[in-house]
Amino acid sequence: MTVKTRFAPSPTGYLHIGGARTALFSWLYARKMDGTFILRIEDTDRERSTQESVDAIFEGMAWLDLDYDEKPSYQTDRFDRYAEIIQQLMDNGHAYRCYCSKERLDTMREEQMANKEKPRYDGKCRDLTEEKEGDYVIRFRNPQEGVVEIDDLVRGNITVANAELDDLIIARTDGTPTYNLTVVVDDMDMGITHVIRGDDHINNTPRQINIMKALGKEPPKYAHVPMILGSDGKRLSKRHGAVSVMQYRDEGYLPQALLNYLVRLGWSHGDQEVFSKEDMVELFSLEGVNKAPSTFNPEKLLWLNQHYIKELEPSEVAKHLAWHIENQKLDISQGPAIEDVIVAQRERAKTLVDLVESSRYFYEDFDSYDEKAAKKQFKTATPDILQALHDELAELESWEEKELHAAIMQVCENLELKLGKVGPPLRVAVTGTAMSPSLEVTLKLIGRERSLERILKAVEFNRAKYA
Repeated sequence: MTVKTRFAPSPTGYLHIGGARTALFSWLYARKMDGTFILRIEDTDRERSTQESVDAIFEGMAWLDLDYDEKPSYQTDRFDRYAEIIQQLMDNGHAYRCYCSKERLDTMREEQMANKEKPRYDGKCRDLTEEKEGDYVIRFRNPQEGVVEIDDLVRGNITVANAELDDLIIARTDGTPTYNLTVVVDDMDMGITHVIRGDDHINNTPRQINIMKALGKEPPKYAHVPMILGSDGKRLSKRHGAVSVMQYRDEGYLPQALLNYLVRLGWSHGDQEVFSKEDMVELFSLEGVNKAPSTFNPEKLLWLNQHYIKELEPSEVAKHLAWHIENQKLDISQGPAIEDVIVAQRERAKTLVDLVESSRYFYEDFDSYDEKAAKKQFKTATPDILQALHDELAELESWEEKELHAAIMQVCENLELKLGKVGPPLRVAVTGTAMSPSLEVTLKLIGRERSLERILKAVEFNRAKYA
């Protein structure tokens, strides 16, 4: 049997963390088993589905590099097929028309809840033999005897008595199919072998299995992954930062970091924390998925992001940094190679947003100094120190790190000052801030002309200040 999995989001909002994890687990299992992974857009909710949400799903999947093996399918393209299956169920006695009004159903449910009974359809129209006038829905005739057994690949054996399941609606009054019907038909027609999804779908699974069996087909295997909780133990939501996957991009996270974080939300392999994509494919197993919910930890995600900024090839970081450079309107056409800046800055940058913002001085001149840094480092002796540095550096034939370091140390020796008195004001002079890579690396990347100009500018600033 060739494994085939699917990610089947509803385009009623952005691709969120829970959906991205489901997509990742389904993708990993298909890749691990040399199978097929498909993307299916479940857009039958026409009132809430939007093209904007469809685009957000595609964008999120592309950013995470979760590729699919077939052209994406849309449920709205398959209404004829659903109608055909609904008719087949009617013809075979597995479905029937229900004429009950909304008012009757609401009253019935209120009474059931008042009696502390599970709200469910009472089967009033189940045994009607003739058609009636008026609006109707179509309900699936669920078996009333026996049990549904689910050999869940994460949770183990789950048994549900058919008596617990009522006759769910499979076609609305306007004839449009409902979720539980469309999912079954799609999984059946598309040859889905494994359904990996959140455990909020567990209640749907026995119903879908019964529909599948009524159609004479073997159901797929199911794996229900536990929900993701916020730090307060409640289901992850916007108040916990459960935002669009693309907002993590906007905030400066690398997709590698988010994927690594997502795979550890509910799955583990010993004590290992860092997984490349290749590691994930090799090591992933549904048996390794935890039964208990996992808690979202933003600090761990940030730690992973910093790890990947430091460990990935600079060219790979640069590929993702390009979006932020454009978004933050930084012109890097005049200045050092961005890969060299990444190497210089990666030890102290936690996000790509930080990396761009803290690297501006390599490409742009600045009009003012960081107030706190200038107050601390610019003193009455600063103009003479900076002038000496300028004169020594200007004599260099080679603007390389070794020579730059030697020149700075020579000034320290000439002025009989320690590096702690010379280096900090130089750093503020050429960067405008108190934080940068080592002085020789900083000067090398800024370049000879820009560095010397900035040192002279700082000399003038300090002479004016202390005149």
